[in-house]
Amino acid sequence: MVRLLLLPIILTAAVTATPAAAQILTDADAACTPGSPAVRVNVTGLKDRTGRLKLELYPATEADFLKDDTKLRNEGKFFARIWSTPPQSGPVSLCIRAPRPGRYALLFTHDRDGKNKFNFWRDGAGFVKSRNLGRNRPKLDDAVITVGPTGTTVTVRTQYLRGLSGFAPHAGD
Repeated sequence: MVRLLLLPIILTAAVTATPAAAQILTDADAACTPGSPAVRVNVTGLKDRTGRLKLELYPATEADFLKDDTKLRNEGKFFARIWSTPPQSGPVSLCIRAPRPGRYALLFTHDRDGKNKFNFWRDGAGFVKSRNLGRNRPKLDDAVITVGPTGTTVTVRTQYLRGLSGFAPHAGD
């Protein structure tokens, strides 16, 4: 139960960080220029098409994963964030640029009420590994991706709170 109570604190810290150090784009496709080290993210399992979608790219270390972006910037570390409005229908694909090829940690969130604060009871989160989060803190291994010189494409499965069992894909997915 303690782990379930800590998850909203961990995700809230990750998704309410101030955007000062972030790469913020209103058009998620603007980051995907051919031949650049960018990450195209195909999102599955959205509960609905409300609110806003967010991608965040962190250094792939335990110490930096889900860390406040202001702290990362103050330490001279990379962090990127993009926001996008979900399309009303069809596939959902977002893109975020990496500074160079390498290993990064990717977090996707579905901010269903658009308030830029993770609502544990309503909002969704997703990572590249399809392990159910349950009541556990997301693990770095769930989020690590490798970006090549011409970019990479990954799929993220969105998870939402499903009662006492914690986060899992919603019933329709």
